[in-house]
Amino acid sequence: MEGFMANGERTQISLRVPSDMIDAFERIAGALDRDRTWVMLQAFQFYLDREGQEILSDAEGIASVDRGETVDWNSAKTRIDAAIARGAAAHVKKAG
Repeated sequence: MEGFMANGERTQISLRVPSDMIDAFERIAGALDRDRTWVMLQAFQFYLDREGQEILSDAEGIASVDRGETVDWNSAKTRIDAAIARGAAAHVKKAG
């Protein structure tokens, strides 16, 4: 997380944040002996790494379906059943 923030080009933004949230950032910054900006950047990065990636992954999955990049259910089930059967056979062979 730190590497991304340290090396990236910076752009200044302005946003309205509830006062209680700013107070919380200030308290956290004080406890860590860091500035508020550092704490806020950590929070942004944490969100991007978790929620943001999940949202982007979901969006890509939906776009893939929209492009017709899907697998027929019967074909998928046949392949899954075959993989399970191979695994079961290997387990029996290993045990026997």
